[in-house]
Amino acid sequence: MRTALLQSSGRPGSVDENLKVLDEAADRAAAAGAGLLAAPEMFLTGYAIGDDIGRLAEPADGDSADAIAEIAGRHGLAIAYGYPERDGDTVFNSAQLISAEGVRLANYRKTHLFGCFERDHFRPGEQPVVQAELNGLTVGLMICYDVEFPENVRAHALAGTDLLLVPTAQMHPFQFVAESVVPVRAFENQLYVAYVNRVGREGEFEFVGLSTLAGPDGVARARAGRAQELVFADADPVALAGSREANPYLSDRRPGLYGSLV
Repeated sequence: MRTALLQSSGRPGSVDENLKVLDEAADRAAAAGAGLLAAPEMFLTGYAIGDDIGRLAEPADGDSADAIAEIAGRHGLAIAYGYPERDGDTVFNSAQLISAEGVRLANYRKTHLFGCFERDHFRPGEQPVVQAELNGLTVGLMICYDVEFPENVRAHALAGTDLLLVPTAQMHPFQFVAESVVPVRAFENQLYVAYVNRVGREGEFEFVGLSTLAGPDGVARARAGRAQELVFADADPVALAGSREANPYLSDRRPGLYGSLV
């Protein structure tokens, strides 16, 4: 499945403008043959927007979800995007996957919040593995800091995830995560990892770009730079099956030895 990674911060604070950016990217991605477009963490509203997070937060089935479903259906490709999700009085840092037919397939709430900023504005989610079937692949969702916990990604591997989508807001000086950690996670868990970042400065944060789609061989199939960019790579189920057959990591596990980890 050809996958497009939208490395962009859009216009923080403006949902309408960010929907326009997403629509334009979906048009370009579809023209290039992509079956999936992935946007960064909190793309719908912007990340460093302070108390506007609560004001702009929407339910998973809110107006913006409907608008993105329309975009997905019109361009004929699935879309994954980050947004602040309101559930009653609670706000989560969430990511949602919508099919090419405009159907909501999966919604994930970030389980590991990073720093005081996120802990002040969000409640952590409690479901570590969220998946959906898309174009012959089992697609999983995770957000930014979550991928830095080996247990999280291994849980996806054991649950059968083929392509792990990780909308992120990776900031300076932690660019080594995109450069080194993400390809290692893909290799040690024998899956594809699509890590799609924001870029540029927002408030106190400087986002580093470097969005990547890493394969089960630990090699980056696509790597963006430090500017706004749309990059493409393929998640190939045939290549994935061959890699899993050749690499014994998962079959050589000895779970009986790992009880002390929890």
